[in-house]
Amino acid sequence: MEGEIEPVDCASASKPPRIEIPKVPDDSEKPIAIKRLKDVEICVPIVYGTMAFHLGRKASESQSHRWTVYVRGATNEDIGVVIKRVVFQLHPSFNNPTRVVESPPFELQECGWGEFEIAISLFFHSDVCDKPLDLYHHLKLYPEAESGPKSTKKPVVMESYNEIVFPEPAEGFFARVLNHPAVVVPRLPAGFVLPTPVPIDSVHGKGRGDTKNHPLSHWFMNFSEADELLKIASARQQVQAHIIKLRRELNMMNGLPPPPNPASGHDYA
Repeated sequence: MEGEIEPVDCASASKPPRIEIPKVPDDSEKPIAIKRLKDVEICVPIVYGTMAFHLGRKASESQSHRWTVYVRGATNEDIGVVIKRVVFQLHPSFNNPTRVVESPPFELQECGWGEFEIAISLFFHSDVCDKPLDLYHHLKLYPEAESGPKSTKKPVVMESYNEIVFPEPAEGFFARVLNHPAVVVPRLPAGFVLPTPVPIDSVHGKGRGDTKNHPLSHWFMNFSEADELLKIASARQQVQAHIIKLRRELNMMNGLPPPPNPASGHDYA
């Protein structure tokens, strides 16, 4: 979904755009087996896009715009808990067109005069996924209606919203992001035993990587329907976790063993 400045609605309130990462093949034969959580998925809503300002009197034939390309959390939370680094592939005419950003905020700034497609590769932490995810975004410098002088204060913004879904995550990954605001766990099987969560402060040791106070945040698009879906999913996650906790405590009081995990993912609380 793309647009300019004005908020962009999702194509469907019930079915936001999703990119599902393929399930990891059985790794039980590895030297150190990774415990994966069946019938569980983790969702990471992201926004990727570009923002371009005309340079006005400072513009030259080869540098008419200053622009930024970025990947951010849909609610401007720190997505460094999931994404390790981002590689931006620019047009070959740029010096060093392959740009690597090792920590959030995942962005780079350049100047130029032409529009082109930027390849964006997301690399995840080792306990998340061992394969990168490739995205593509068109750099837009000029507004649709070019009437009158070009504005140096109002940028041309192009953003796309998507949700990256990780099915059957590793237990360590799940524990790291369980209470992280950039991550949503849309569903939990009935009887699921929550692992001990990792404190959020220790998840990302490089400092704050969110974009809430970003200099360009005033121009970020507000994916309103997506935000509402995130709030609903988060509330559902909290209710499910509370139900599981109460069931466990009730079983302990009655001297019963904890409820077993369901055989399939079709029985939910």
